[in-house]
Amino acid sequence: MIDASVIQARIQAAIPDAIVEVVSDDNVHFTALVVSSAFEGKRRVAQHQLVYRAIGPELGNEIHALQLTTLTPAECQAQNADSE
Repeated sequence: MIDASVIQARIQAAIPDAIVEVVSDDNVHFTALVVSSAFEGKRRVAQHQLVYRAIGPELGNEIHALQLTTLTPAECQAQNADSE
């Protein structure tokens, strides 16, 4: 099994400016929010691929499922403004 904090640390190591939140109830199914300027100008698929590479070979093995949300800082700010 892999812990959410390990996944979070790997993403932050690979994408240094990222703000990362990873949660799991069972250490098999995870939900992650990653906000980074590295996503600027990239399609959602390319953004997710950056995160998948950071996580490594556990994805699909020890990590059974990952619900991933990636945002640029501007998208995150717009979402926060909409929710107020």
